[in-house]
Amino acid sequence: MPRGFTGGLGRPSLRAMPWPLALLIYRLLLPLLFVAAFPGWVVKMLRRGGFRTRLGERAAIYRNDRTSEPQGAVHIHAVSVGEAMLGLKLIRAWLEEDPQQRFVLATGTATGHAVATEAGLAGLRVTYAPLDFRFMVRRYLDRFQPRRIVLIEGEAWPHLMLACDKRGIPVSLVNARMSPRSAGRYRKHAASLRPLFSLLDAVAVQEAEDAAIWRELGVEPRRIHHTGSLKFDPASGAAPERRPDFQDMLDAFGAMRPVVLAASTHAGEEAWIAKAIRDASPQALPVIVPRHAERRVEVKHDLERAGFDVVLRSRFQEPAAGGNHALVIDSTGELRDWTAHADVVIIGKSFLATGGQNPTEAILARKPVIFGPHMENFQPLAGRLAATHGCLVAQDDVSLRKAIVTALNHAHADAMTEHAAGLLAIHEGATRRIIALLSTPREAAN
Repeated sequence: MPRGFTGGLGRPSLRAMPWPLALLIYRLLLPLLFVAAFPGWVVKMLRRGGFRTRLGERAAIYRNDRTSEPQGAVHIHAVSVGEAMLGLKLIRAWLEEDPQQRFVLATGTATGHAVATEAGLAGLRVTYAPLDFRFMVRRYLDRFQPRRIVLIEGEAWPHLMLACDKRGIPVSLVNARMSPRSAGRYRKHAASLRPLFSLLDAVAVQEAEDAAIWRELGVEPRRIHHTGSLKFDPASGAAPERRPDFQDMLDAFGAMRPVVLAASTHAGEEAWIAKAIRDASPQALPVIVPRHAERRVEVKHDLERAGFDVVLRSRFQEPAAGGNHALVIDSTGELRDWTAHADVVIIGKSFLATGGQNPTEAILARKPVIFGPHMENFQPLAGRLAATHGCLVAQDDVSLRKAIVTALNHAHADAMTEHAAGLLAIHEGATRRIIALLSTPREAAN
């Protein structure tokens, strides 16, 4: 499915235009974007098992009776799997403060839906967020009658926000982030976007300096709140924990072997990183955790071509003695606890792709972190980690091998993890501040 309206208007080729015209163009293009994206979307759903879930809810088609739905709940909209995990983190902390509060978690992907469902939170209704067609949004709102809608990180859909405004349903954006590149694009089209963003009831920004761009986009200053990052808050959410069954698997490859874990890797990175691990420390066991578990066949093939004997976590069998082994974690929702077993964590999507992945769990587990030159989605944290020696940054395979050797040195590792933990402390309490903001009655907040 196409991403948010704001992403489309963020293209440099489009000039700012009056809001009514921008909205008209959006309404004309939306069906065309849907048709163009549909084949690729079907392929993704097949790979990720989406068609075995209540996928009709994306079109606001529901199986169960309307009377069984939670009415007046807080709805958390989390499009990606990462956002779904943040949504779960927020819900767990909120339930600790208010056990009676009801929640609906609306996801945009099959993987996010699976993660939310498998979390097993009592009373949590997991659904798919409706596509932003007006009639689908109306059916969704009529069915659930949300008390409040909370957007995680950045998706702003015009028809959803307009319908909520008409019904008096507050819409808040939390963990708001804006990369410098995105901020430049948004500023070019601020005139078109102000009527949309001015509908936000509250915006919780991760960094104080981020407030300026949201003011330019039409959010009233009194509605912008610096809370810190829900993602980087070390005081909430479950910390990574060592699991006996995971340790048994690792011991099968040889006791006391160093474990170098590549987290949330993307296409092409798995074999490239695994070879660097092998060259840097032949005794180390490469543990590869692809971002998308359904890529297991592709990942296994690439690693075998690179000379590795691959063991899949989903079909784990005792590995043969000797051999050049690599363990692939082709399961969903286990990365956090596998991190607790690592000696070094390498962050995926930062070498052969752009954007990076979240280093927080590795830092919370007190593991030394290595990432590549592309951590755009995790600035300014990534930059601060590099500047304060809280991580190692590798530019190529040579520097990656050197970084692995350094990170496996206990003295270097201890110093790095201490610096990194200090940076996360800046965001401590962010989750509680966000909950306090969202719990404030609308009249009092505004």
